[in-house]
Amino acid sequence: MTAFRLPSPRALVATGLAAALAVGAAQAAAPVVRDVAPALKALLDCRGVADGDKRLACYDAAVDSITTAEKKGDVIIVDRQQAQAARRQAFGLDLSALSVFDRGDKPEEVDRIAGQVTKAARGADGRWILTLADGATWRQADDRALSSLPKPGSKVEIRKAAAGSYLMNIDGQPAIRARRVVGP
Repeated sequence: MTAFRLPSPRALVATGLAAALAVGAAQAAAPVVRDVAPALKALLDCRGVADGDKRLACYDAAVDSITTAEKKGDVIIVDRQQAQAARRQAFGLDLSALSVFDRGDKPEEVDRIAGQVTKAARGADGRWILTLADGATWRQADDRALSSLPKPGSKVEIRKAAAGSYLMNIDGQPAIRARRVVGP
C-alpha cells in the first residue's frame, strides 16, 4: 500500500501563487467590453481593415454615418467638460441608473453647488420652494425658520448630507434641509 503524503505548505503556496498569476494574466489579456453605439462601432471596426484604400473608404463612410446620426439626434457626442456640467446640473436628482457619463476615468463627484435664487415662494405647507438660476427647483424639507427670507438674488449653497439628504444655506444663514423637485 502506498502512503499518501500531503503537499508541504510551501508547495501549496507556490501552487496558489501560480494559479493566481495565471488567472490575473488571463483577465488582463481579456478586452474590456462596454456598450458602444453602432455608429461608433462601425468606425472602430475600420481599424481591422488591412488594405489601406479600403480602410480609408471604411473610415470615410463611418464618419459620414456618425455625422448624419448626430445631426438627426440619434448620437450625442459629449466631451468630459460637458459631462461634468451635466452632473452639476443634475445635482440633487437620483440618476443612479444612468451610467452614460461614467465612462473613462472615475467621474468627478459633485458634492456641493452654489447658485442664485431667481424665484422664492412658500408652498401650501409654509415651506420654501426656490428656483435657482440654473433652472433647478429645491423645496425645503424641514420646518426650520429662516431669520432672513429668501428672495430673487439670494445666494445659496447646497451640499450633500447624510442618508441621501441635502443641506441648503441661504445668504449665509444656518442650513435647512432641502430636496430637489422635478416638475412644477
